[in-house]
Amino acid sequence: MKCPFCDSKNLKVLETRELSDNTTRRRKLCIDCKKRFTTYERIELGQLWVIKKDGRKQRFDKEKIFRGIMIAFEKRNVDEQKLRGITNEVVDKIYSLGLKEIKSTRIGMYVLNKIKKIDKIAYIRFASVYRDFESLERLEEELNKLLK
Repeated sequence: MKCPFCDSKNLKVLETRELSDNTTRRRKLCIDCKKRFTTYERIELGQLWVIKKDGRKQRFDKEKIFRGIMIAFEKRNVDEQKLRGITNEVVDKIYSLGLKEIKSTRIGMYVLNKIKKIDKIAYIRFASVYRDFESLERLEEELNKLLK
């Protein structure tokens, strides 16, 4: 690694911190120019592909999970850090499986299981999109299961 300011390789690590999303944050000092900067290290596990309901494949995108969770919790008084935590737990679970491909329905189930423990309204919101209820009766069945 080189200093982003002067291209020197003469660096010193001042502080190392492990973050909640399996990232290592390092605060560094360039010995030559005396400037400080931060680097982040993330484990790259290889490309994971998501198999959609219609059979298409697309690259796994952690932010897509987060956006879906954010929409489900809109106006539900749950802070963003909590939602990032849910996202990170789901992503950790997915990568721990060691798969190269995963069905979107499986990802949806992991998300639903996490959301259900926190907020039942957000659960129904997410489930209505994920399960694609075709009738009010099907939605009512899901509500009745949730209330039991």
